[in-house]
Amino acid sequence: MELMCSEEATKYIWEGAIPLQIQLHESEITSFPPPPPLMILGSRMGYLPLLVPPLKAHFSSALPPGTDNIWFDYKGLPLKWYIPTGVLFDLLCAEPERPWNLTVHFRGSPGDVLTPCEGEESVKWSYINSLKEAAYVINGNCKNVMNMSQADQYDLWQSLLKGNMEGYMKISSRLKLGPFGEDSLPSDESETVASSRPCRIPVRLYVRSVGEEIVDIEDAPIVDSWDKISYINRPFEICKEEGGYVSLKQALKSLLPETFCINSSQEEGSNTDVKDPNAPDFEDDNAKLRLVRVQGIEPDMDIPFFWLANCLRNPEFYLHICVFISKQPKLR
Repeated sequence: MELMCSEEATKYIWEGAIPLQIQLHESEITSFPPPPPLMILGSRMGYLPLLVPPLKAHFSSALPPGTDNIWFDYKGLPLKWYIPTGVLFDLLCAEPERPWNLTVHFRGSPGDVLTPCEGEESVKWSYINSLKEAAYVINGNCKNVMNMSQADQYDLWQSLLKGNMEGYMKISSRLKLGPFGEDSLPSDESETVASSRPCRIPVRLYVRSVGEEIVDIEDAPIVDSWDKISYINRPFEICKEEGGYVSLKQALKSLLPETFCINSSQEEGSNTDVKDPNAPDFEDDNAKLRLVRVQGIEPDMDIPFFWLANCLRNPEFYLHICVFISKQPKLR
């Protein structure tokens, strides 16, 4: 499998956008005729609340006086604002929908489902906190993020808002959080000390069950509750001395042992069963893997995991992976 160089792949991801068609909820329309939906591109790296300024301008003439916490839904499901837009799209649209039809609400935020978002500042601090968490996973501390100057923090956030990859790379490189791989060393450590430490990659997994009876993934039922999604923060760890090639398949088996409990007849190299060429890459009695998405891509299961982590991670240094299975995993 031929892979793009890291810079080319990263640029491709940074330029990724989802065409959105956003309509105002009918209960909040005070004008006739009702306003048309807003057609806008949403950055894969961005967050839905960052689209509020153009939405307010577009729907201002139709809104009743006063506003509450602004929120979005997709087919009735309130959308979690702190999950990147691209991840929400990959997770909730089993069959990609373009444009993606969303509804915006300017009042009545469901406090039992969504944490309040007070606008751009809430999104910014959610991003910074995720960056701190990722730094702690990678280096065992987050002092480089904590010690960022106010100017660097501002420039880092602005580069994300504007989709400025070069500006982001310039600032983020000072945090010493990558690249991942057998040739990388944790920051502020000698080669001898670093070589004894495992390489740890921050991963966020979103596991969605589509039902055992589904034949085609596009027929998957819509998600009407977040209870049907398992949201898992779990670092992938590999010891330096192990080295070698680590595939996405191997990483998923390690990250989701509750879902993919491989028995002896399913281990690598086993020939006890003839594999169906149309079957998923691996399955067991607990679950059948139906689909894996990272940044809108359905990667080959043998792709190097370090390449994914280096090239397809989000700006907070987390690799977000959407996993579709035939049965809901039983998490310990």
